[in-house]
Amino acid sequence: MREAPAHLLGSACHLCDSISEALKMTRSVDVAIIGGGLVGNLLARQLRRHSPELSVALFERDTERTYKVGESTVEIAANYLSRRLGLSTYLYQEHLPKNGLRFFFDTEAKDAPLHEMSEIGLGGMPPYPSFQFDRARLEKDLLEMNEKDGVHVEIGGRVKDLDLGEGGAAHTFSVAGDTETEWKARWVVDGTGRAAMIAQLKGLRMPERDHRIASAWGRFSNITDIDDWSAPDWHARVNHTARGLSTNHFCYKGYWIWFIPLGQGLTSVGICAERDSWDKSYHEPEGMVANLRKHRAIDQLMENAELVDHGAFSQLAYRTKQFFSADRWAVLGEAAAFPDPFYSPGSDVIAVENDLTASLIAHDTKGEDIRERVKAYDDLMHFRYETILLLTHKQYCTMGSFELLRAKAFFDCACYYNLWFDSYAKDDHLNLKIVQRMLRRGDSVLTVMRNFRDLFSSAATTLLERGDYYRLNTGVGLHDAMDAFGPITNVGSKRSPVAIDRRTEEIFNRTAELVHGILDDGSKFEKRRFIEFAEPGAFDQARV
Repeated sequence: MREAPAHLLGSACHLCDSISEALKMTRSVDVAIIGGGLVGNLLARQLRRHSPELSVALFERDTERTYKVGESTVEIAANYLSRRLGLSTYLYQEHLPKNGLRFFFDTEAKDAPLHEMSEIGLGGMPPYPSFQFDRARLEKDLLEMNEKDGVHVEIGGRVKDLDLGEGGAAHTFSVAGDTETEWKARWVVDGTGRAAMIAQLKGLRMPERDHRIASAWGRFSNITDIDDWSAPDWHARVNHTARGLSTNHFCYKGYWIWFIPLGQGLTSVGICAERDSWDKSYHEPEGMVANLRKHRAIDQLMENAELVDHGAFSQLAYRTKQFFSADRWAVLGEAAAFPDPFYSPGSDVIAVENDLTASLIAHDTKGEDIRERVKAYDDLMHFRYETILLLTHKQYCTMGSFELLRAKAFFDCACYYNLWFDSYAKDDHLNLKIVQRMLRRGDSVLTVMRNFRDLFSSAATTLLERGDYYRLNTGVGLHDAMDAFGPITNVGSKRSPVAIDRRTEEIFNRTAELVHGILDDGSKFEKRRFIEFAEPGAFDQARV
């Protein structure tokens, strides 16, 4: 295992050695984390940093860390990794800073050269940090950091015979490795990914039948550096910022293709598509590469590329019946649910789930009755799942049009900064009263999101019928932060609910105005009050 940076490992202190030896002797632990991937490692680090009195054990079946998707973060996750876990310097030194989201658009024939594609993306580094990382290297380093910090780490053992206690009883399980050992835990956290140990045991998994999307991906070496492109004017229009550090999305009707830099000469390339746009040949490495290279700009980037690995899922999205239990267990990350990878929300979800789990464990350790908090946190995660799903549900039809995705990305990103990221930066999700107040407004929030979803998809239908869907997909660049992604300042600052609602109303009206301009039906745009956007069917048979 490659040694993690020394400044993060600390000394192999006597206390940490004593904790590990005690766990080996008693086989009893405060928190057992099953799964040594991203979610499990991050939670283990969080517990050791913020609840050092607790004993933590982490069990990982696989002996080798491998490449995984989920390599890109956005701002909530980056805030969590830096502020909560103290990983900022490590991420800058060992991985890559991310230059925001970037979107490219093609002709209907998919034959636009890269420098002629219309583009949405900042002309400089964004104001808040985010990162691109190699999951294999990150998880190796986290395992080593956690072990040095007193987490009992077992690699290569398979957890089995999990018996979840009820009514305050301990959980028990065995670990089968070179020998078989029996364990007891006050808390059990499932971070086993799609294997979903607790979800399988409790029957929690629910298929997402109305959001049928598939994906294929691979890691490549020798991808052409987008910043070496021989087009001086094209580089100048973004102030020579590093496009290659962005998560680059190539957007098409029904699907999108990503390029994510991982460092050390590797790039993650993949496609996510509605099932109607899916080709089964993507499940084979050769088929995936051949289909990707049918797009002119992507073919240029992949001219000398060599495939390192390949993976695919025929269905990505699913949900869970439950995230947290008052019986002291939790299912996190992909062991719980997964809506869609567009906008890279996976690590954001992990950040919130880990915070809520650590909060429940801390309140339980103090002897508090956590049932009310469990209910609120569980409802919050179900609500957040719905809000993330609505970003892409019935929206793949909009992705191939510069005009439509320009309006949609403005709405999605402006709301993200004004509402979701701002709230996270102030730790609102850890304040029970604020969570309960947020949930009381939940139905209205979801209604607004469904209204805008329907507005965008209806506009896509209209543009396709008119033959205007692709009309601005070449020759346009949108690089101003305010125009592209809305007001992104004041995140985490003290603002009144009235001020937040006022900005939200401005975002809603600006989005509706953009769509009104796209459709250009000759009518005058009229602004609406905040509450009008929350009326069911707000845009039905009405002027946009």
